[in-house]
Amino acid sequence: MSSSAVPSFSPDAPEIHADPYPAFGRLRELDPIHRSDPGYWVVSRHEDVRSVLMDRQGFGQGDFVESIRLFYGPDFDVMGQRAYKWLSEVFLMQDPPHHTRVRGLVTGALNAKRVRAMEPRIRQIADDLIDTMLASGRAEFIKDFAYQLPVRVMCDMLGIDPGDPRLSEVMDAIARSFIVFEARALTEQELAEANEQIGVLQAFFEELFADRMVNPQDDLATALVQSGGQEDALSHEELVTVAIGLFGAGFETTAHMLGNGILSFAQNRQQWAALVADPRNRSAAAVDETLRFESSLIATYRTALAETQIRGETVYPGEKVLTLIGAANRDPRLFDDPDRFDIGRDARKHLSFGGGIHFCAGAELARLEGRIAFEQLAEQMPDLEADCAAPEWRPGFLFRGLSRLPITW
Repeated sequence: MSSSAVPSFSPDAPEIHADPYPAFGRLRELDPIHRSDPGYWVVSRHEDVRSVLMDRQGFGQGDFVESIRLFYGPDFDVMGQRAYKWLSEVFLMQDPPHHTRVRGLVTGALNAKRVRAMEPRIRQIADDLIDTMLASGRAEFIKDFAYQLPVRVMCDMLGIDPGDPRLSEVMDAIARSFIVFEARALTEQELAEANEQIGVLQAFFEELFADRMVNPQDDLATALVQSGGQEDALSHEELVTVAIGLFGAGFETTAHMLGNGILSFAQNRQQWAALVADPRNRSAAAVDETLRFESSLIATYRTALAETQIRGETVYPGEKVLTLIGAANRDPRLFDDPDRFDIGRDARKHLSFGGGIHFCAGAELARLEGRIAFEQLAEQMPDLEADCAAPEWRPGFLFRGLSRLPITW
């Protein structure tokens, strides 16, 4: 093995944005435990990525302030930025014991029974969106379906009126504020905008929960308000933080999954034909293969909590490790012919939902939405085609999705 031909990994490189997989493959095969110039480690093989994500003793989120200062410098006022202060309170960015308490209450409210009960309603929403597209004769898939489906599902779950005129502002605020999840230094304008837009979101959800406290309903917002006992119930601030995270993650990554799937089918027409031939039995596999082949989340960071060995290299406490989920999902040691999109394979060992204590709390809902979407699109729009000549990827590195995808049928 030789790393001499592998330059320092940079998530900001233009070629990474256009197509990260050649660079991922070089790292995975030539330098699987890579030391980048900024000082963080990069792991890319499935075995190593999974071990880091699953090792709750050796790896976690670590010191939030120091993690952000890695990109800005030691004098940066992290907690003085409204968007970063919010991010520091999201349970995904925390370690036990606080993470354990909040995640337990969230997963209790977002339980399997509640998700399964949503299936008829999700099917109705998907039907309505498809009917609208069919009536128009043409569509832009990201705007007209990929975003609309999970947003309407989250509205139903949280008890938000999908006709609320503020909803478009909320969706825009999430897109413009969730940039703080990107592990890089934001420009002055980006950070100012993120701070402003987090304020928009906090005001919206503060009003929602204030109402549910006095007017409980049969929805997830009320379930969150009522989660836990008197001692471990979520505070009002925690409720707002959790709701923003759930709503944002609930539509952003799911929308990317749907768009990435339709793009992959457009680039592999024989796979679309296979889905159309048997959509009810193949849609679940199509979801897993989409998540493996073109994951919505292609990387995530962890911090070493204890001295750990990875392939003979010592990772010391406090050091950052970038786990390349997109590279692990195409590791030939686990998946045959991994650069081929194939809904006939068993892709369930992909790592797109993360792992360990930070495994995606909304994974079951995302799978359900994806299965229903692919099934009903294949049944009702069997001749669907997408313009895949020059995919328009959204800016950013950790989350991979399209900004637009015109479709015809």
